[in-house]
Amino acid sequence: MKTTNFIFLTLLTYLLGISNLAALPKEISKISGKVEDQSGQAVPYANVALISVDGGLVDGAVSDENGSFMIESVKAAKVKLVISSIGYATFSSEAFDLVPGMSKDFGKLIIQDEMTGLDEVTVKASRPEIIIEPDKTIVNVEGTVMAEGANALDVIGRSPGIYVDQDGNINLNGRTGATVMINDRPTYMSATDLANFLRSMPADNIKSIEVINNPSSRFDAEGSAGVINIQLKKNTVDGVFGNVMVGSQYNGQYAPNAGATLNVKKGKWSTNGTLNYNEFAVYNDLDINRNFTLEEGVSNFNQDSRITSRYKTPSFVGSANYEINPNQNLGINLQASNSRDINTSTSTTVVTNPGQEFNNYIESFNDSEGVRNRVFSNLHYDAKLDTLGTKISADVDFTLMDSENSSLLDNSYWAGNDPEGGYTDRVLTINDMFYTILTAKVDFTKPLKGGKTLETGVKGSWVESDNDLDLSRAVGEGPYEPDPNSNRFIYNENVLAAYAMLKGSFSEKFSYQAGLRGEYSDITGNSVTLEQVNKQKYFNLFPSLFVQQKVSDKYQIVYNANRRITRPNYRLLNPFVYYIDPLTSEQGNPNLRPQYSTNFEMNHILKGAYQFTLGYSVTEDAFMQVFEQDQETRSTTTFTDNFDKTRNANFRAILPFEIKKWWNTSNMVQVNYNQFQSQIGENVLDVDQVSYMVRTQQNFTLPKGFKLEVMAMYLGPQIWGQGSIGGFGWVDMGVTKSLMKDKLSLSVNGTDLFRTQVIKAKVEFADIDTSFRQYRSNQGIRFTLRYNFAKGESFRVKSSTGSSEERNRLD
Repeated sequence: MKTTNFIFLTLLTYLLGISNLAALPKEISKISGKVEDQSGQAVPYANVALISVDGGLVDGAVSDENGSFMIESVKAAKVKLVISSIGYATFSSEAFDLVPGMSKDFGKLIIQDEMTGLDEVTVKASRPEIIIEPDKTIVNVEGTVMAEGANALDVIGRSPGIYVDQDGNINLNGRTGATVMINDRPTYMSATDLANFLRSMPADNIKSIEVINNPSSRFDAEGSAGVINIQLKKNTVDGVFGNVMVGSQYNGQYAPNAGATLNVKKGKWSTNGTLNYNEFAVYNDLDINRNFTLEEGVSNFNQDSRITSRYKTPSFVGSANYEINPNQNLGINLQASNSRDINTSTSTTVVTNPGQEFNNYIESFNDSEGVRNRVFSNLHYDAKLDTLGTKISADVDFTLMDSENSSLLDNSYWAGNDPEGGYTDRVLTINDMFYTILTAKVDFTKPLKGGKTLETGVKGSWVESDNDLDLSRAVGEGPYEPDPNSNRFIYNENVLAAYAMLKGSFSEKFSYQAGLRGEYSDITGNSVTLEQVNKQKYFNLFPSLFVQQKVSDKYQIVYNANRRITRPNYRLLNPFVYYIDPLTSEQGNPNLRPQYSTNFEMNHILKGAYQFTLGYSVTEDAFMQVFEQDQETRSTTTFTDNFDKTRNANFRAILPFEIKKWWNTSNMVQVNYNQFQSQIGENVLDVDQVSYMVRTQQNFTLPKGFKLEVMAMYLGPQIWGQGSIGGFGWVDMGVTKSLMKDKLSLSVNGTDLFRTQVIKAKVEFADIDTSFRQYRSNQGIRFTLRYNFAKGESFRVKSSTGSSEERNRLD
């Protein structure tokens, strides 16, 4: 594989960086105390820092669950002790001299409740804690039941407005195509690889989830459904900390997982790394019933299938940072993964024809294997140019990915009760893909008079993908012959972008953020086999606007609007044909155009705890899966095409309550109105429907270190293009036990307890009459054992990147 050598180079670079870190110093000063609120309750996870009188960070720590903290330092300076925590006013002590070897106990330090202002609204009544800022919602999961024993995909799926379907696809406010980032870094993976990668990431390593429904102009315009940014735990001073974990899941198949995280800092060097191994095993029972209307009557195809899949994903995420001086930093971020999957499908189809006394039968076996290697590297530099807040940052990203996939579809056909009297055929598919992505960007921030701030930047991205699809067929035991649908497709995409954004206030009650982004795209798709070249060049403007209004101390409103683009997945532009079974195939579409969406949102926050959101989105040339049926061959073809227009209106309510000190609940209700309009062949599609989603989470903090969470969710009936999906729901439950003074934790999680996550869908459009019933092995149990270790205090590792969209279209 072309990428394998880069994976080894990635790990070697990380190990060389960490080898520069020397042992911890021995002579230290100790600054201690306990943080409490006005009622005398401990304030856990508060940021406690020693700040020099000139404003620079000297050392710091985080208070534990009892509010206690200890800062160890070898530095000498005149400092203040500064304490900050979400929902509280910042505390600052009198200045004092910090001398190596000294010991100072501040005792109990009381911090005051903070009245929420225009820049930030804190919802304190729920766990996990929710913070609403003008352009995003932050879900703090650190230290919650939600984070223990779960993975990153679980946590994302329980965040406001987000639903993760059974295939791992992420839906945000009823829209697909969300961009997922980690520590402001893009993930650069296809939907399947991203889901497996997030399943391998323990949620206990996550600090918060940032949900950005309508991104500002600073973000790439790519992605119609917004941005989800995972922030991992970070710390600020010299020390070593980390954790190791092992776990397993059983849902009819056994799947182990394990991982380790290490963070080290000494002096100007800081580095972190996480190595995970995850297996995800699932079986899928799928029943398909198809009716074909003929002149002599109805022909029925009844297909029963079981698809068994296993994904094995070792992955590495690391970063290293060097502080050139207090105002300049240089760093590198690295990601590497190797994903292997094995899929086995068996299906039996019974064909009933009008006027025929006996049935026809089709039996199919499809075995496939795939290997994908991925390496991402980022080099970044940032600098503060003055004490007023002027700063500049630069990023260069480089990504390599290669993929090898092969499948053998073996089919048998016979009539009546005579399997030996039929015939067989085979389809062999070999699909190789290789991607390279280079991006570079520069961002500049300049404070202006009157409290305004100007942000501006430029970015360039250069993408090349090479997809070679080789198909061959054989009848009976005969030799394989080339299939005319084989194809090699080369895709080149160059995008140049620039943006400017202004932040400020109209008055004490109104603040704003307005931006404009321009992107020029130059795209060439070359079907080498068909000798067809498709070129596209276009320039687009993408405005964004955010306004936050403080109606009163107990009522805030945030308004925002923007325009977004979603470019086609590279693979879907290849005019390939992939045979799923003898009756079903998938095709590419080289004429697929980008989709454009215009989005509006109004978010009401009452009493700092309850959130009510209204949203509206119009998407032109929307990507949708289209079903076409051939009456003569009785076969179905699916492909992605542009719908003329789709509309989505949604209402979301988040209602957190603290019933007891040991029992709190977070509840969400979302109502969506979806409309789909398009010309499909000779028929017109114009459908709409109101659907809803209800979710409740009950969190219990119990005696003797036990924590319990129960989550129930229900999705009502909904339409999606030509198809409709029936309502379904499920219940999950998890319990965690802390041991060894919270150094060790054991979690047991049960999913789909009552086996109710059954999906029933149908397509009734034009001459298509098809229904589906599907159950994936969602009912299961998961065990996780985690051990946390630390030496010295924790520290912050800066993370940055210049890319945010290109890899999300890999597949």
